[in-house]
Amino acid sequence: MADDKTKTDNRDRSQVAGDEDYEVRHLAEEAGITPDQARTLIKRHGTDRKVLNEIAESIKAL
Repeated sequence: MADDKTKTDNRDRSQVAGDEDYEVRHLAEEAGITPDQARTLIKRHGTDRKVLNEIAESIKAL
């Protein structure tokens, strides 16, 4: 039987929960940076996942 598409949660997947270690680790692994660098990015640039990934890519390129 298919999942009920009317039952969805309210999570905003476009944001990174900077206070959750697993979210920070996931961002770091996904972007190829360290968790400390990921925390610094979140503090400086906010929690928008798209923006953080773009900045992380520029860090990796250095």
